[in-house]
Amino acid sequence: MVQYAATKPWLKSYPPEVPAELATDGYHSLVELLEEAFRKYASRDAAACMEQRLKFADVDRMSQSLGAYLQSKGLERGTRVAIMMPNVLQYMVAIAAILRAGYAVVNVNPLYTPRELEHQLKDSGAEAIIVLENFAATLEEVIAATSVRHVVLASLGDLLGWWRGPLINFAVRHVKKMVPEYRLPTGEGRSVLRFNKALEEGDRGQLRRVEIGPEDVAFLQYTGGTTGLSKGATLLHRNVVANILQAEAWFKPMTSKLGDKALTTVCALPLYHIFALTACYMLGARLGMMNLLIPNPRDIPGFIATLRQYRVNLFPAVNTLFNALANDPAFARLDFSELVISNGGGMAVQQATAEKWLKITGCPVVEGYGLSETSPVATINRMDIASFNGSIGLPMPSTDIAIRDDDGNDVPLGERGEICIRGPQVMAGYWQRPDETANVMTADGFFKSGDIGVMDDEGYVRIVDRKKDMILVSGFNVYPTEIEQVVNMHPGVLECAAVGIPDARSGEAVKLFVIKSDPTLAEEDLASFCAEQLTAYKRPKYIEFRDDLPKTNVGKILRRELRSSAP
Repeated sequence: MVQYAATKPWLKSYPPEVPAELATDGYHSLVELLEEAFRKYASRDAAACMEQRLKFADVDRMSQSLGAYLQSKGLERGTRVAIMMPNVLQYMVAIAAILRAGYAVVNVNPLYTPRELEHQLKDSGAEAIIVLENFAATLEEVIAATSVRHVVLASLGDLLGWWRGPLINFAVRHVKKMVPEYRLPTGEGRSVLRFNKALEEGDRGQLRRVEIGPEDVAFLQYTGGTTGLSKGATLLHRNVVANILQAEAWFKPMTSKLGDKALTTVCALPLYHIFALTACYMLGARLGMMNLLIPNPRDIPGFIATLRQYRVNLFPAVNTLFNALANDPAFARLDFSELVISNGGGMAVQQATAEKWLKITGCPVVEGYGLSETSPVATINRMDIASFNGSIGLPMPSTDIAIRDDDGNDVPLGERGEICIRGPQVMAGYWQRPDETANVMTADGFFKSGDIGVMDDEGYVRIVDRKKDMILVSGFNVYPTEIEQVVNMHPGVLECAAVGIPDARSGEAVKLFVIKSDPTLAEEDLASFCAEQLTAYKRPKYIEFRDDLPKTNVGKILRRELRSSAP
């Protein structure tokens, strides 16, 4: 039996420039790291969106103003503040503002249903939210049941210029009708203020310096729960700082070849997702890169039209996005002469997709692996690979990976076991869920990922199966229990089970097996019901009615048997 943490077989495969261990305690907080970037790269562009750019100096100034406004509402140090927006310029300002004011960020998927939003706001105890007006109607439905007292209301055109901004807002509200009617409550200690007005109010005050330490909470990143309710991975300032420094060290052999010029990274992955949060926003700040923000990456023609205007250097994405772009003839006509890193994560990158991407761009997909609980990057391939290799790579610096059996013992190299991760980027635990935390953390400090993998003699890891019943749809975790709890609320359903099945577009898709209590129940009835309760990526793509479901002798539904029977 190999003791992975003791022998570290992966070090023999490390690039010579990358250290095995990193001093990740050089910064007390993300605020120190961000403010250093604001000073160092003040004149560089930090973000571009809809043909408008913000410099690092702009993000610095605006985040101070917005942070001062939030402090003026009497929020105490450590208060959770939610953000509910797609990738727009305001997101860049909001994250920095919340952290600099001494608060913790709660990232929220803007497409959540009222049920999903209510749970996340209540569970986190968020007392304020910065939300794009397009999603204010969803907030209106649940705000009274939460602790949210202060709303900063953003609109798409806020930071897009004195004439383009109002024009875009008019089109979004009145031509495209993308902003449903809403009425958010005010009075009795509640406030609702427009984003630009909040900046103006903050300008009249001053951001109060708050002592923030490594053990303070920076982010609550919500991920699915075995109980059917999502839970917040508690990421401390030191966790995210560590992962940024690890990523910087790993990328350095490639980025150093580019000199000190300003780089551009594509930020099409949503900033509320841990992958984009660290790999685009935080690493971008650390390296002085411009984030090219894509509010709607599903609009592939619009996405390609945007890419045509820029020379991009880094392209983080999930398999579905690589695949959608590579299969559009217009994408192949773009200029990829300055693209040097295409990093894939969030879900397994498929061989066919990677090969097509390499043929078109000349830049191989470098696959990595991580989770919300690991801030996120735990393993990654070398940047100098010539082609896709199907592995999730080597452990990051200062990171140990162990492959363990059900009894917690390391298995021999080449044998299957659960991928377990230990390092400074591993979360402090699940927010107010000591029982859930105990289920995934070992006595010697490893996080049990729930993924089954093997490690070879060179230290490369491959995922071969999933221990958990979790379904991975386009890089997003979907837990069958949540789907089943929602579907079981329908009066026409007697019993149900949800499983993941292979899907060419999204990697996996949700398939639902249902036993009816009402013989007239139709597939479209259930689909409509799910659309009201579940955000799009969680909704069943396939529904099959059955007379019975396979079960153990104690009555537990055998999801694995259902998966194997699904066509």
